Amino acid sequence: MTDRKEFRDLASPEEAHEVVSSLDIAPEPETVPLDDCRGRVLAERVDAGIDVPGFDRASMDGYAVRAADTVGASERDPVVLPRVGTVHAGAAPDVDVESGECVEISTGAVLPAGADAVVPVERTHEVDGESEIAFETAVAPGDSVMAAGADVAAGERALGPGTEITPREIGLLSALGVAEVPVRGTPTVGVVSTGDELVRPGDSLDHRAGEIHDVNSYTIAAAVEEAGGEAVLYPHAGDDYDELERQLRAAADDCDLVLSSGSTSASAVDVVYRVIEERGDLLLHGVSIKPGKPMLVGRLGGAAYVGLPGYPVSALTIFRTFVAPAIREAAGRPERERATVTGRLADGERYGQGRTRLMPVGLVTDGAGETLVYPVDKGSGATTSLVDADGVVEVDADTDYLASGETVTVELFSPDVRPPAVLCIGEDDPLFARALDGVRSPRYLAAGTRTGFRRLRDGLPDVVVAAGPDEPDASAEKLTTWTREWGLVVPAGNPADVSGLTDLADADLGFVNRTTASGLRATLDAALDDTGVDPTAIRGYERTVRAHESPARMVARGDADAGLGLRASAAKLGLGFVPVGAERVRVLVNPERAEKAGVGALDDALADIAGLVADLPGYEDA
Repeated sequence: MTDRKEFRDLASPEEAHEVVSSLDIAPEPETVPLDDCRGRVLAERVDAGIDVPGFDRASMDGYAVRAADTVGASERDPVVLPRVGTVHAGAAPDVDVESGECVEISTGAVLPAGADAVVPVERTHEVDGESEIAFETAVAPGDSVMAAGADVAAGERALGPGTEITPREIGLLSALGVAEVPVRGTPTVGVVSTGDELVRPGDSLDHRAGEIHDVNSYTIAAAVEEAGGEAVLYPHAGDDYDELERQLRAAADDCDLVLSSGSTSASAVDVVYRVIEERGDLLLHGVSIKPGKPMLVGRLGGAAYVGLPGYPVSALTIFRTFVAPAIREAAGRPERERATVTGRLADGERYGQGRTRLMPVGLVTDGAGETLVYPVDKGSGATTSLVDADGVVEVDADTDYLASGETVTVELFSPDVRPPAVLCIGEDDPLFARALDGVRSPRYLAAGTRTGFRRLRDGLPDVVVAAGPDEPDASAEKLTTWTREWGLVVPAGNPADVSGLTDLADADLGFVNRTTASGLRATLDAALDDTGVDPTAIRGYERTVRAHESPARMVARGDADAGLGLRASAAKLGLGFVPVGAERVRVLVNPERAEKAGVGALDDALADIAGLVADLPGYEDA
């Protein structure tokens, strides 16, 4: 009588998931060229090393002017200015704009010195040939100009670890000048089909001998690639113990994970379990699931091992249920999702240009798990509009307005797109950026404290990051808080001997400020009021930038004598710092989203504030 190896106690599906998840199949990260990174997953955060754009540029064809020279201009009473030159895209300006002059400029060209706005060409006409231009409208400073760093600012968190790299991300990395990209390693998965009866497709079959084509090798290899692994096909092995051991050991020497199919049941001729039990470490044999009871999990040599059933349907079912998630986890890939989703608009969107619109949108789930859709649009020249978006909503040409709460269909950029685990809006802060590294698939819209509060009233974000003296109108739960030292960032050595805020006005220093949406700007304004400094006396007070490190970058380049910033930014760039005070940073949770898993993951990531602030000068756990 032939000895039979009976199944051990059948594991529950939950136990099987735990055992497979415990296998270490993640390879070491690697660095790959930019042109070879599509479909890979970032291994670490990528911060912008440069401003994009790196200069103030015209966002349309027209004339560069000083906005003050267009005051009062209209179609009936235009302002006429002499044209003193032309600036083309890709060329350095060879002319400055003095008071009472204009310069013809192309879309994308560098804004010449002296100019602070562009008047679109369609709002002008020529006078006296081409020597004089009549302006039919007045403009404000910054109109039709994309400021340096308006798209991506140097020092800003551009892409986070775990981001799957698609053509959108490649566009952003290209704009940042990144030539080599740090990515998660791709797990190599050896695929071995077993059974004396198997014949590779293309070879002739002897049906009378019970031969069948090897279906599983190709099916499982394709599923491995779909899940994000690199499949390595090995010749199929028979049911001989020595041959099977040799084949499995060869695969284990080369791969992170070995998958076999067949020879996993408890009959006398099925010997895989013996190879793993005697030559490796058998962790599980048999799962209480149909189809797929004969499943093996273990280790062999330096590789993990999973034995799949022999029947193709059972093998693929077990692979998708238990193995594919482990491969995706090792490769850093999210679970797949359908190509379109429906959701409710988080707020109204007005549109009436008589053309079909493909509106970039982001997705977020509310407290009830329903999908909310919000527009993402920084302008046609902004690369990050695509990175921050999950798909597009097609708006008909005859649609003038989409109402808040209206159901829309979103065409996703790829079937793999999923809503972020947690949507955060608010203050740009380096500590919070670090915390997000511990959350899988977050989204952080660093739009400023005031914008965060406004969107919180609309019910859009899960989390708001706030700094400065202002408080939200809506109720919000505080997740955590810390303080950061702020002041004036100056050149190394403080050559102007700046000692405080009063010097900004008294010493006539060129200053660079933060936007009015920033909580740090509100903190500065309160301090100026307390010290009696008139903001209008500060040269450059209205010169604003969006990101926390941008003022320091401008000081480092010599574009400003002082900038509003953080001690941490000054230390990072080797600049001087004049302390003024400390401000609180609060992480506030939308009360309707407090139970979201992503919010919980963020809470966990923020639990070790002391560790996060350890090497951030000027930061303290509050």
